[in-house]
This record gives sequence, structure tokens and C-alpha cells, in this order.
Amino acid sequence: MTVRNVLFVMADQFRWDHMSCAGHPHLPTPNLDALAARGVRFAQAYVQSGICGPSRMSYYTGRYVSSHGATHNRVPLSVGEVTLGWHLREAGRTLALAGKTHVLPDARGQARLEVDGASELKVLLDEGWFTLVDRHDGHHGEPDSAYADWLRSKGYDSKDPWTDYVIAVDGPDGPLSGWKMRNARYPARVREEHSETAYTTDTGIRFMEEQGDKPWVLHLSYVKPHWPYIAPAPYHAMFGPEDCLPVMRGEAERGPEAHPVLREFQNEEVAQNFSRDETVETVRPAYQGLIAQLDHHLGRVWEAMERLGRWKDTLVVFCADHGDYLGDHWLGEKELFHDCIQRVPFLLYDPSPEADATRGTVEHRFAEAIDVVPTVLDALALDPAEHVIDGRSLLPLTRGREVKWRDAAISELDWTFRGARRRLGLPTGHHHAWMVRAERWKYVHWTDGLRPMLFDLQADPGELNDLGADPAMGEVCGEMRERLLSWFQGLKRRTTITWAEAELRTDSHKRAGVFLGEW
Repeated sequence: MTVRNVLFVMADQFRWDHMSCAGHPHLPTPNLDALAARGVRFAQAYVQSGICGPSRMSYYTGRYVSSHGATHNRVPLSVGEVTLGWHLREAGRTLALAGKTHVLPDARGQARLEVDGASELKVLLDEGWFTLVDRHDGHHGEPDSAYADWLRSKGYDSKDPWTDYVIAVDGPDGPLSGWKMRNARYPARVREEHSETAYTTDTGIRFMEEQGDKPWVLHLSYVKPHWPYIAPAPYHAMFGPEDCLPVMRGEAERGPEAHPVLREFQNEEVAQNFSRDETVETVRPAYQGLIAQLDHHLGRVWEAMERLGRWKDTLVVFCADHGDYLGDHWLGEKELFHDCIQRVPFLLYDPSPEADATRGTVEHRFAEAIDVVPTVLDALALDPAEHVIDGRSLLPLTRGREVKWRDAAISELDWTFRGARRRLGLPTGHHHAWMVRAERWKYVHWTDGLRPMLFDLQADPGELNDLGADPAMGEVCGEMRERLLSWFQGLKRRTTITWAEAELRTDSHKRAGVFLGEW
């Protein structure tokens, strides 16, 4: 059966180890497990940045952060960058969105091109070439959004129902703010069927139903289990601290020999709070509840696909934009390079009969976020745009073909925007780091004269012992640095002409009437 449709599902801040099919002993995820059984679970899948914005821009462009340049949440993707939505539009298709993207308009780029504020082009550029079914980013109150209007229609009488109901809780003495992590033990004031996860699911299912037999590509993008860590009943009380994974942290990580950037990230307020056992024991159960809720609603999506006959012709991707520290390494939130942030759940269902032999298998070769775009283009038999896309189609792996594959994953961080930079006395400017994650070694290269980080993942899978300052590791660091340099040389910088056009222009000056050099 030819792939006609694509369902590209993303969860925000979802750790790779929080699925039962990945080994979590106390967190059942039967519907994610069912997808893994239908397809392939990529056990070594990595994002290109450990923070929402740049990670998602790599997912949406198929390009490394050093290629697309949107290095942080506050940095828009350039108006000149090409996204999956544009690739589809060139083929007469559209990329629909239900949920979150974190796309920011490149206002300066649009002004330079004098893009008319009332035009269809302006709308598409603002949304990164997504066509909106509904957008809900879920980081702050959106009182004028479709979700807020829908909540008010359900009886939530508030100018800002997200703040007053969705992330507020019913405490023992009345409503409390969900921004306070201490309140994650209480249920959200919103009913479960009116929560963000339920609403986004409803929107996605309705879209699929309305398409009928017309082909479609849908990005179904959930804001959970991203903070605020507030779950509706009954999910808020589904798990206790005894059901959670043990915290992965060691005293050496905050000792005098710890890397200076790691120490300064540990001095952030969120990290200070997550260093307390009380915070971990309060937040982790709620985080697991949000995942259990998401899994339940994905079951509704799978049932809708069954009812609509869409399993036969729909490619399905499930992934996350990054993980969550939840107290590991004395940290909260995300951004740095530990596997609990950079490694993500990644499930791929390929409906082709060629993929039958790999169903229910686990693939240990490295997948990256940039592989989604070329996989979608490959599945739909569209132009692979190799001159601009850094990633690779995963279909040769799902279809059991022999293919030479990458032996490392790359991620990067622009930490200019963090208070850690100021505390280290560094001025505003370019402050970057790059990770090379190979089978045994993880190497992190920092600018600003800072020493590298190095972890022996074979001896230290928990990444507790940073060997970057050990003189005996100089040769290994040098080899990993060479890997990074080799990667840099392969980035796609010439993006305005295709490889076929480059071939046509090679040694073509005489055909153009230029007879330079003749005697």
C-alpha cells in the first residue's frame, strides 16, 4: 500500500525512559507500546538541541541548528529557511497543525522583503508554512485563543481560563497556582475531558474525520508533559514517589571539579528546587500522570485511525522535542547534554508491506530529529531536496535494506540567554556548545575557552563522571573533536540551488559564451 497520509505526533518534554516499552517498570503506556509493536522503536534517537525552539526547527526543516540558525527559543527561524510545509506545498500538499510548534515569525526578514501584513503569504510565513487547524503552545495564558474560547463555552468563566483552570489546582483550602511545583500533587481545576491533551486530541481526530479519503499530513503536537506539571483527576494521583525512577545524580557533579557551566546551571532557581527530594517526590508522580493521560488519548487517535481505515496508508511518527531533568544531575528543566534531555522516544510506523519484517523490533542505530522531514518526503515519493536537508530517511531501516549509517548523533546549545553566562562573566554574544554522542563516548565542546566534557558511557551510563579535565583522556578528546570538525564540514550551506543545478553549472562557462583561457 502506498503511503498517502502522514501523522507526525510530538510530545513536549517527554523523557525517552518514561515508556513501558522502553523499560519503565511502573508507568504503563499501552498505546505507545502498541505503536511500537506495529512499527519500529528507535532506541537511540537524539534531538539537535535540548530546548524546544531549536529542536523543533530542526524537526521541521530537517537541518542541524548550525544550518538553520534558530539557536534558542527567542531566535526566529529565518524567513529564507525551507520547512516541511514548503516542501509539501511545492508538491501541491499542505501541512496541517493541531497543537504546538514554538514557531516565531521572522519579523525583520519579512520587513526586509516588504511582506504585506494582510496576505496569505504573511500568515504562512508567520506559522512556518503550517496551515492551522488549531494552534495551542501552552506556555502561558492565551486568552484570545480558540482553546480559551472553547473553555469559556464549557462554563469556565474567566478572562484567562488557562491560568485560572487548566494550570490551577483545587487545593485543600481553595484554588492554588500550578506555577508552584509544590501544588503538583493536587488535581487541575479543569475537567480531564477539557484539558489540553484532550482538546488537542479532539482537534486532531476531527481533522482526520473531515478529510475523508483526501490525502493529508497532520502535525499533532501535544504541550504535555511539559510544565506546569499539573494533571487533571484522576491522573494527578495515579502514581506515587515509589513508582518513579530513581534520581540519577552524584556528589562529584556539584563538587569543585565540576564543569563551570554545569555548576552555574545548577544555580538556577529551577535546579535549586529540583535538588530537593520533596520537589522530586512531588513533581515526578504528576509528570508520570501527564504521560499516562497522553497515552490514553493516543489510544483514541489509534482507534479513530482504525475506524477510518487509515492504518493501511498512513505513516505515523511519535517523538518528543527533548526530555526533562526532573532532578537528575542536580538540575531541572532541560538544555544541557545528558541523555535524559537529548535522547527521546521515537516510534515509526511504516504501513508499507516492505516493513513487515521489522514490525515490533528495536533499532539501535542512531536516529536524529532531522530525519523526520526526509522520511516523510521519501514516504510520499517527493523530491528529497538533498541540497538543503541534513537528515536521512529512516525508511531503509524500517524496510530492512542494507545501508551505511551514521555512527554518532550531534546536538548543540546556544546558552547566551541563560543567567549562567552572566554569572561566568561572559558578555552578550555567541556562546555555543556542541555534543558528539557516539556508542561509547559523549564529548561536549564549549566555546569561550571552557574545557570540554567527556563521558565514558560504557563504564558510566549514568553520565556521573566527567572525564573532560583528565589529561589521560586527551587522545580521546582529540578524536572526538575531529569527529565534530568532520561533521561541520558536511553541513548544507549552499541551499539556493539543487545538486542537479550545480552539476549542470559545473565547467559550463563555454556554453555560456565565456571562452576564458583559450590561446
